[in-house]
Amino acid sequence: MDATTRNIQGAGMEIYFNKAVAWLTRRGVSLLGSRLLAVRGRTSGEWRTTPVNLLTFEGERYLVAPRGHTQWVRNMRAAGGGELRLGRRTEEFTATELADDRKNPLLRAYFKRWGWEVARFFDGPIKDADDARLAELAPGVPVFKIS
Repeated sequence: MDATTRNIQGAGMEIYFNKAVAWLTRRGVSLLGSRLLAVRGRTSGEWRTTPVNLLTFEGERYLVAPRGHTQWVRNMRAAGGGELRLGRRTEEFTATELADDRKNPLLRAYFKRWGWEVARFFDGPIKDADDARLAELAPGVPVFKIS
């Protein structure tokens, strides 16, 4: 099996995994902090949802976008916030994007907890990345503090 075939199969599995996590989260089951993120579309104004991992670090909460500058990230920047959903509970929040120089400890904590899930989005190891590697990754990994 060549790399292209593995990538296509991996993408298919990822779709099923995300659908399963979203289904469970809608029913109130959180897998390692999963939530359903709802953000208004920057063009349509309609709610868009995607499963996310909610990181709690030093008493604060963060959303990390390991896939980079995705649609939900662009929508979050435009909307300035959204909703986190778990079952019937909905929590509105505002979001503040962090500067790259503040991300290292958050990326380290995120990768320690969910590195097994998101490692495929990065070239090279991330779970025990040093400060230089985290600083190198920071511009491509948006992080939002939510309140």
